[in-house]
Amino acid sequence: MKSIRFSLLAAMVLAGAAPVAAMQAKSVRDGIEAWQRSDYAQAIAIWRPLAAKGDPDAAFNLGQAYRLGRGVRVDLSSAKTWLEKAARAGHLDAETTLGLLLFDSGDHAGGIQWLKQAAERGEPRAMLVYGTALYNGDSVRSDPVMAYAYVSRAAAQGLEPAKSTLKDMDGLLPVDVRRRAVEIALQQSAERPAPGAKSPKAAAKPPPKIAAKPPPPIMAPVQKAKVTPATPPAPAPVAASGKWRIQLGAFAKRSSAEELYRKMSGSAAIAGRPPLFIPAGAVTRLQIGGFATRAAAASACASLKGQACFPVEGK
Repeated sequence: MKSIRFSLLAAMVLAGAAPVAAMQAKSVRDGIEAWQRSDYAQAIAIWRPLAAKGDPDAAFNLGQAYRLGRGVRVDLSSAKTWLEKAARAGHLDAETTLGLLLFDSGDHAGGIQWLKQAAERGEPRAMLVYGTALYNGDSVRSDPVMAYAYVSRAAAQGLEPAKSTLKDMDGLLPVDVRRRAVEIALQQSAERPAPGAKSPKAAAKPPPKIAAKPPPPIMAPVQKAKVTPATPPAPAPVAASGKWRIQLGAFAKRSSAEELYRKMSGSAAIAGRPPLFIPAGAVTRLQIGGFATRAAAASACASLKGQACFPVEGK
């Protein structure tokens, strides 16, 4: 999945030949470096005044801190406020993250507004969720052609959940609908290259060719893909003292649960938190402990890439 990128992060330079010990103005990059050292309080202290002055990168990072509960308590209301400030300034990651946060919290209409805006700019996660909403008619008028066009563009950029959703659509939509959609997707890809592309030649590869097979007699809604919002740089291990946990699955063999934990332990949401292998009849449940609130556990689930996950309250 596309990793988080921060634009306009060049450090500010003092005018003239100032002494080495002189106080330097802090930049967004200084905040990122503090975040990477796990000095979240310092990162927030740097970003807050910059965000208040209208810096969209600082506002986006501050919104992420409130969303994840790093250096501050989890506060989704504050997260939305700062993400919206960045989004209104044209910050693409903020548009997408705000849209996903609103959509996941039940405000589908508000989420769709921002996801549509980001999808029109070629952001793959936004294209997947907005395209799926277009197919299902979720807070927007159903449009199978544009739905397939957006999802196919997201899949062409390598987004795994989009590839899965596109496969579902291939079995549900008539071939003529998919052909029209691919024509539109190719045109959109040429006119609006993928974010970060250096030139039109570097834009996402065209959507895959359509297999000419008839659709099934009855169409069913496409299952909505779980999409992970972008997150700031991965934090260092954290103290795990909360009673809330996240459950990643139940396995017939404990070794399978252990293998999944090893695979996922490097993620920001799990790093430094203890695994719990809980026997439950014939299966072993893998849970990760140490979240202070249900909101923090739900936020951790949302940050995992395509992994089944849900919050549970420990005893």
